[in-house]
Amino acid sequence: MEKITFHSSPSKKKEIRVHYRLRDGRYVQLCHKSDILADVADLAKLNPDGSRKPRVTVFNRELSKKLAEEYKVMQQAYGVICDTGLDKTTEVFEQEIRRIKEPVVQLRAETSNIVSRFRQYADGALRGRIIGHDRHKHIIVVSDKLERFLIINGLSGLTAQEFTETHLMDFRNFLFDEYLYVKKNPKLYENVSSRNKPQARLSMNTVTSQLKMFQTFFNELENIDEIHKSPFRKLGKEKRKTVMRTLYDEPFFLRKEELLKVLATEVPPMLQDTKDAFLVQCAFGCRIGDFQRMGMKTIAVSEEGIPYIRYTPQKTADRQESNVEVKTPIVRYAFDIIKRTGFSFPIVRNVYGPNGYNASIKYLLSVCKIDREVAQYNEETRQNDYVPLSSVASSKLARKTHVDIMNKVQVDQWAAGLHKLGSNSVNRYTALELKDRFALMNTAFGQKEYRVNNNLIVLYE
Repeated sequence: MEKITFHSSPSKKKEIRVHYRLRDGRYVQLCHKSDILADVADLAKLNPDGSRKPRVTVFNRELSKKLAEEYKVMQQAYGVICDTGLDKTTEVFEQEIRRIKEPVVQLRAETSNIVSRFRQYADGALRGRIIGHDRHKHIIVVSDKLERFLIINGLSGLTAQEFTETHLMDFRNFLFDEYLYVKKNPKLYENVSSRNKPQARLSMNTVTSQLKMFQTFFNELENIDEIHKSPFRKLGKEKRKTVMRTLYDEPFFLRKEELLKVLATEVPPMLQDTKDAFLVQCAFGCRIGDFQRMGMKTIAVSEEGIPYIRYTPQKTADRQESNVEVKTPIVRYAFDIIKRTGFSFPIVRNVYGPNGYNASIKYLLSVCKIDREVAQYNEETRQNDYVPLSSVASSKLARKTHVDIMNKVQVDQWAAGLHKLGSNSVNRYTALELKDRFALMNTAFGQKEYRVNNNLIVLYE
């Protein structure tokens, strides 16, 4: 059993930084330099675990609490080292302590292993505005997975230069089946959020999406001559094509009549917020991240009296060549919901989880009896399963519904045959103005035209 004690050299200072020593048997002796500053007199009254020494009645309670927390972290870190077979060195011990204290933003530039290099790449891309904050978060999630894969396999010191195509294929298998390792390595998943903790086998598309982030990282290292050749390129053309394959299901969305059915259906009070939010999101066709940022302040009114929502899509903000906003006219049913609710939809604050927005959308559509079957590819049977639309609904369904409904009322720009398909001159000669798009949207969604003043008071319809 390990034993943790204070460790300090003689000092004449009144305030010192607390150092620890962990011993376990004859050969294990690890040191830890904490960030705790303590008065020598206060420290003398306490044990390393924060408890007061015998016969002590007056002591520094705040210091006691800090020592107790530090002691617990050291025990956790040493437990991870023992459970995962890491080297029992002071350097590894300090690294695990910091990993526990900083579960998301970890050792970015202090070690040269592939995990820290991957995170350095992500941080640099974010600072250079090559990627946005959401993309950065996704890369960090993948780097966390990579770190767990390396620890479990005893490869935590592996560098990017040493990472081979064999490691890559093993990592791919790990991404698919990481859920199998959670119970076997509980300490590795203590600080993983419930959303990111794997609970089932991942789909091929999810794994491919995560590997693409990893591939871009290796492409960058290859471009700056930090590595000779990316392990992805070492796979060979056909094998790489298989590894990076993406399978798309047959598209599914709400049809116009189904959307209107949801609009007309009376729902329990607990579902009203979800119904309002989902219907408005269908009218805008925006991503959930953009929808969460919207409010009354993002509504404007055109010279013709057409209310519209305006925003810059966050996913592509850092890759756009201009600062042109998206401007989407607000059809009447969405306008009425916004006026009634003040553009406040508490449900969208929490998208995931059993009580989140996505789960509530599924329940909403089941209550509205949107049970049309749609095809979902089963990777195990390699056949389509046919499931009710409500069972696979999420916030993405709102975007898909908007795109489909709008697509079915638009005229092909090249239908007249004046120009070849894809001709740039067509786009140079004309453009859909806001009033034109408003007319199309009213037709698409089966809504009447109306006009408002700058105070969003309806003038006529």
